[in-house]
Amino acid sequence: MKPIDRGFSLLENLIALTILAVAVGAALRAGGSAAETVEALGQRTLAGWVAHNRLAELHATGARPFPGRQQGESVQGSHRFRWVQHVTDTQVPGLRAIDVTVFGEDGQVRARLAGHLATPPASAR
Repeated sequence: MKPIDRGFSLLENLIALTILAVAVGAALRAGGSAAETVEALGQRTLAGWVAHNRLAELHATGARPFPGRQQGESVQGSHRFRWVQHVTDTQVPGLRAIDVTVFGEDGQVRARLAGHLATPPASAR
């Protein structure tokens, strides 16, 4: 009587393990990439809030910054951001353009926001 072969051969096992290793590696890369994307989106959201806060602060306080460049730092969540604001006069008298750029801790641009502020006439100052 001929014995019945049972189980898989060594070659079949090695091929199955190779396929499994490739699949697990791809899944780990995808998970790592998703985690990095979530972190980057979170930082961009917080940086956007920093830019909005900067413009809202100028509007709320009635500050009328002079044309030029200003910079500062702000903390949102557990992240520290550096913002740079460029103020320029526009062709419309009494209106200034403000561009706020926010940088992450790594120096990369995380958000940009543009707005306008009305300035009182020179005789009213």
